[in-house]
Amino acid sequence: MNMEKHHKVSIWYFIIGIWVVLIVQNYLASTYVVKTIPYSQFVEKLKAGNIIEVSITEKQIKGLMKSESSSEEDVYFRTVRVDPDTSELLDKYHVNYSATIESTLLRDILSWIIPVFLFVGIWFFLMKRLSAQQPGFMTLGKNKAKVHKQEDVGVSFEDVAGVDEAVAELVEVIDFLKNPDKYLEFGGSLPKGILLVGPPGTGKTLLAKAVAGESQVPFFSISGSEFVELFVGMGAARVRDLFDQANANAPCIVFIDELDALGKARGFGGMGGHDEREQTLNQLLVEMDGFDPNVGVILMAATNRPEVLDPALLRPGRFDRQVLVDRPDKQGRIAILKVHLKKIQKLGDIDVEELANMTPGMVGADLASLVNEAALLTVRARKKTVEKVQFEEAVERIVAGLEKKNRLINPKERKIVAYHELGHALVALSLPGTDPVKKITIVPRGIAALGYTMQVPTEDRFLMTKTELLGKVASLLGGRAAEEMIFQDISTGAHNDLAKATDIARSMVVEYGMSEKGGQVYYKGEPQALFLQQGQRQSATGDYSEKTAQIIDEEVRNIIDEQYTVAMKILDEKREILEEAVTELLEKEKIEGSYLEELIRRKETGEPLAAEVE
Repeated sequence: MNMEKHHKVSIWYFIIGIWVVLIVQNYLASTYVVKTIPYSQFVEKLKAGNIIEVSITEKQIKGLMKSESSSEEDVYFRTVRVDPDTSELLDKYHVNYSATIESTLLRDILSWIIPVFLFVGIWFFLMKRLSAQQPGFMTLGKNKAKVHKQEDVGVSFEDVAGVDEAVAELVEVIDFLKNPDKYLEFGGSLPKGILLVGPPGTGKTLLAKAVAGESQVPFFSISGSEFVELFVGMGAARVRDLFDQANANAPCIVFIDELDALGKARGFGGMGGHDEREQTLNQLLVEMDGFDPNVGVILMAATNRPEVLDPALLRPGRFDRQVLVDRPDKQGRIAILKVHLKKIQKLGDIDVEELANMTPGMVGADLASLVNEAALLTVRARKKTVEKVQFEEAVERIVAGLEKKNRLINPKERKIVAYHELGHALVALSLPGTDPVKKITIVPRGIAALGYTMQVPTEDRFLMTKTELLGKVASLLGGRAAEEMIFQDISTGAHNDLAKATDIARSMVVEYGMSEKGGQVYYKGEPQALFLQQGQRQSATGDYSEKTAQIIDEEVRNIIDEQYTVAMKILDEKREILEEAVTELLEKEKIEGSYLEELIRRKETGEPLAAEVE
């Protein structure tokens, strides 16, 4: 691959150039020495017959005089002209002379014009450097869209997996760009705007590039935040320029990523109605109404926060077709994993379906990171092929964080962590509807996790019953229940469990209507972040009275207390299993969920627990 070298022009080049000029000038001056003498000495030399020849100007006398020593060469001299009748004096002593008019052009050039050019050059150089970092006034209104030709996009639907429904929706867009006459014949036109909505990492941007690659048309890509500038009106100017370029390059696709940065509902943030972002949004709405979709300009956008978009953006005639790019299901994850596993050259015997079962809720970006992490772990372990063990470890690293085997934990804390994690696992294994336990470890992970219980669902779930939610709360509280039962004391290690359990309990009361006193009422009135993990929290009082808020708090507390009692009862019944498993866990640091299942089976059948488990 040929690479061109780009040399940066530096201000040091100008400084070096000035020094070179000064050095050359000094050298020339040293080779042609002109001695300056007073006028009185000139008259003395003249009378002594030591002046050979002179040249007279209006203000000074230049010439050649004999050296004081006979061995030295004649000396060039100059002196100030004092006597206006110097010519008579020279005639008297028979010295050849000439009168010249002194030219100041060269001196003016050297003293004025060259410095001016020099400083102008430095100024242009600095302005060029500044404009490269911060656009000048002439370029502020230009859009920053990256234009990709079809051969530069390099993405097709073969690179997109796990979102078959979204692909099927977008195939119609490609067909319109390739065969517009087929639609115009029936008087139909494609929707002006197509909005891709879905959680982060599901492949919205990749889908837009695939549409451009399949359509073989130019692809304009720009982020919503790039429209908003420091100067008022620049965002609107960029919107106009973007649509002008798109119409000039039709048919083409214009893709605006992170549309929520530009298209938030006006007045949403409590600011005035004339700020820069709102002017930019207004201009976008006007441009979408103004351009003709039949020319072949397709406007696509992506966002993971559709709930905050201005309703005017979503009305028919603008972004009137919304394509959901959701988290992939099991079959989607299998398809995505197959795409990424093709890049692994030395792949062992991997069951892709089992790997998909281990990654519920993961999106395409997570799965790409998973495959890459497994490859890196293989290199670190100096294995020849990527095996199942590396993928399991990669899943744990992504879900729970990096293992910290060097973190020193004193024996007492290590024992508390072991009981805590087995408390989670035993409660989860004892309640119906909970996810199966795959692994328990007391190796520290991530920033604060001292242990980790890995539960892997057997299938994708889209609905959860009240019984299953209560079981989830109980299993989360199982860790603290085990600590209290064994040590008659509790630690700070359950803070994350308590946060998750409280969130589930509050959602049951506030959102799902699963409490007796709260009734089947939805109390959450604020818009929620549909595709983000952390939503906007409800205020303390919300859209209900203080009495209702008190009832909600009581119901949340009742759910937590009841499930804590359930967890304590389960652990009390299985205390013998708990003690046996703790001994094994402290020794090996990691145990499989199947080990616990076998202990529970032996307990139920009356077999000795200490027997070797295959």
